[in-house]
Amino acid sequence: MKSWMVIAAISFLVAWGGNRFLTREGIRWFNRQRRPQWLTFEGAIPLIWIVIFICATWSAVVVWETAPGQPVTWLVMGGYLLLEMVTIAYTPVMCKLRRLKVGTIIGGIGFLLSLLLALLVGKISTTAGFLLLPYILWSPIGTYTTWEMMRLNQEDRD
Repeated sequence: MKSWMVIAAISFLVAWGGNRFLTREGIRWFNRQRRPQWLTFEGAIPLIWIVIFICATWSAVVVWETAPGQPVTWLVMGGYLLLEMVTIAYTPVMCKLRRLKVGTIIGGIGFLLSLLLALLVGKISTTAGFLLLPYILWSPIGTYTTWEMMRLNQEDRD
């Protein structure tokens, strides 16, 4: 089996498995939250994240193909897995706890992990590092958006 198939399958399974924890009640709660007036691109967010996950998966494939099976490569693969798990946890955990603050914290953690991963990956492959740039650029926007939503929704201010 090709490495890209294994990496893509793991990425898909983590995303699918994580979203199995979403509930209708949690989604309804999130949809009832007030949004900033400037949030005109909400409908594009799923597509943006699909592109980000494709780039991150491609980045992982480039790393694996550049240095297959080496200890540092396995460490970096664990970093990709951790980053995806944190990213996927954002919606189900925030909706389960009904706390936008939790989403903001998870978003910030994802941003920090993506920076750390990009630094590690960049030493193996510049291309793989650049493929993490969409995550690094988008994650603060999503985190800031959640923080603004927290400010707009009184029950989530503490």
